[in-house]
Amino acid sequence: MSLKQEFELLRRVPMFAEIEPAKLKLLAFMSERIGFDPGKRLMRQGDPSDAAYLIIDGHAEVIVETPSGPVVIATPGPNEIVGEMGILCDVPRNATVCAKNRVVALRISKEPFMRMVREFPTMAVSIMQELANRLASTNLQLSTALNEVRRLRERAGPDA
Repeated sequence: MSLKQEFELLRRVPMFAEIEPAKLKLLAFMSERIGFDPGKRLMRQGDPSDAAYLIIDGHAEVIVETPSGPVVIATPGPNEIVGEMGILCDVPRNATVCAKNRVVALRISKEPFMRMVREFPTMAVSIMQELANRLASTNLQLSTALNEVRRLRERAGPDA
């Protein structure tokens, strides 16, 4: 894939849309195109957060380890980014991400990603909006799950 193609891919992602072309070309130049076969890990829960991945093609599964086993919480696809939360919060990965089918992604290292966030407030706002949407979705899922637990307890009766 050429630098121009990678630049065009980045430009289509809302988070990067407002970045001036010269800076976006530099980000594309510093990014690495990587392919992942089905089942291969892009990142593992608990590992250091060293990069974000822009999915170009294919779908991944975001998996969180729980006491009752792994749970798939999202299935990002083309033009979506995974791994940015760990970079932004400077914490280890909070989930494992595996290729659901063949995934092609741009790996954006932590430093260039953070430089863009600092230099372009519109990118920071776009990230905040995406994270707020994810939080709202998580809250809805949690509320639904809690209601289901309550319903099952009521059906089981007071002795359960």
